[in-house]
Amino acid sequence: MLRLTGRVAAFGRAWRYHRGVADTFDPAAMVLRFQDRARAVRERRLPPVEGVERQRLRQQAQLDYQDFAMLGDAEVELVDGILTLRVDLRPRPEPNPPDR
Repeated sequence: MLRLTGRVAAFGRAWRYHRGVADTFDPAAMVLRFQDRARAVRERRLPPVEGVERQRLRQQAQLDYQDFAMLGDAEVELVDGILTLRVDLRPRPEPNPPDR
């Protein structure tokens, strides 16, 4: 299981959110922001570059979309200052083909 500790390297140093964030934080609004970001990445056009650079930008856009969409689909819960994100990564069942 992947567990994030809340420490993120930012410009070569680690930082943490202040403990008071839970008092004003809206997890549902966060999920909506990730949905908006996923939509923006999906609709974003690639700049007029070619070759290896274009492929690199395309791959980065795909990863950005995947990450934002995954978090945008999360079920969120904030209990006693602990934010929990649940993301179902199981494959969706294929729809039954129509009878002929």
